[in-house]
Amino acid sequence: MEKIASFTVNHLKLMPGIYVSRKDHVGDEIVTTFDLRLTAPNREPVMNTAECHTIEHLGATFLRNDPEYADRVIYFGPMGCRTGFYLILSGDYESRDILELVKRTFAFIRDYKGEIPGAAARDCGNYLDQNLSMASWLAGRYLERDLSVIAEDSDERLVYPD
Repeated sequence: MEKIASFTVNHLKLMPGIYVSRKDHVGDEIVTTFDLRLTAPNREPVMNTAECHTIEHLGATFLRNDPEYADRVIYFGPMGCRTGFYLILSGDYESRDILELVKRTFAFIRDYKGEIPGAAARDCGNYLDQNLSMASWLAGRYLERDLSVIAEDSDERLVYPD
């Protein structure tokens, strides 16, 4: 069986950032899958499920309400390895195209106070598994440590390493 593309990325060199994971043709449309990597794989602790779940609820809510991108969002959710999230958008994009969107999303998560959207037994299959304070901390770290260092003239943290 052929190894899928995401398993060919060198995770020993991968840094937190925003990467195009794949582009697919669905009918006449292009769908772009992004790898929003929050932790350095195999070198930093992974996210616990509670904060990962909270980031998913807040991120999906924000993205599906964004005035510019709401109609293009297909999916936002965690990676199985708990080192990041996948964002799938309708359209042909590069990582830099969504940098500001991702910054807005994670600023929203960092600054969010109050009840977590969808965190009720009626709305979610595991509604008690939430951690807003840790989700806020992770979102802030991603913004400050990782997204803020992406330079205008560099593809570092935007293109998968060799």
